[in-house]
Amino acid sequence: MQCLDLPCSNSNPIKQAVMKILVVEDDPDSGTVLALGLAEHGYDAECATACAQAIALAEQTSFDAMIVDRGLPDGDGLEVVKALRVQKIETPAIFLTALGDVSDRINGLRAGGDDYLIKPFSFPELLARLEAVTRRNQAAPQTLLRVGDLEMDLIAGTVKRSGNELALQPREFRLLEVLMRNAGQTVTRSMLLEGVWKFQVEPGTKILEVQMSRLRHKIDQESSRPLIHTVRGSGYCIRAD
Repeated sequence: MQCLDLPCSNSNPIKQAVMKILVVEDDPDSGTVLALGLAEHGYDAECATACAQAIALAEQTSFDAMIVDRGLPDGDGLEVVKALRVQKIETPAIFLTALGDVSDRINGLRAGGDDYLIKPFSFPELLARLEAVTRRNQAAPQTLLRVGDLEMDLIAGTVKRSGNELALQPREFRLLEVLMRNAGQTVTRSMLLEGVWKFQVEPGTKILEVQMSRLRHKIDQESSRPLIHTVRGSGYCIRAD
């Protein structure tokens, strides 16, 4: 990876909220350096080194943005973005590549990319472009959440696992939404009580535990791969292992 002006490790984070970024880079060392730079600025970065791996990760997790190289061992990074767009996965994508001809940039944007940055590049510029594409995406709220084979459509008000629709009560739906919006992270008991019940419950109540038990039964009962996990002493986490 050719990069200019990589910030020092003592740089202060410029992001407050943790945003999940998928880094698609065929060179593991370059991907790790890029991920570490993003982490220093408050992002949670996950790396993929091939098209198939990147597509699988993007299908399983709701990322806020992707940074995609073109030259991957099993194909062109264009195919990653094209495949996701066909599935209506609209995660913003920045192509980061040495292929800098005008035709390359045009092909990248027509493939569904939101921006195109040429190597060697300035890391502050990459951060600025990343902020721009995620800001545009936040202006149009995400309406489809995915974790593994679990899918929530916020517009239709439906939840499906492996294509089968699940019947959830309103509280269960909201509880699941909070978990899915924070996929891969521990959501504390207080966060759930605030997000779902606005703390309008009696102290010491077990309503959360009761609702969570019902929700887990509906989400995981027909699958050998549970998605909802208890984080002992902290709260709950939904993730596709």
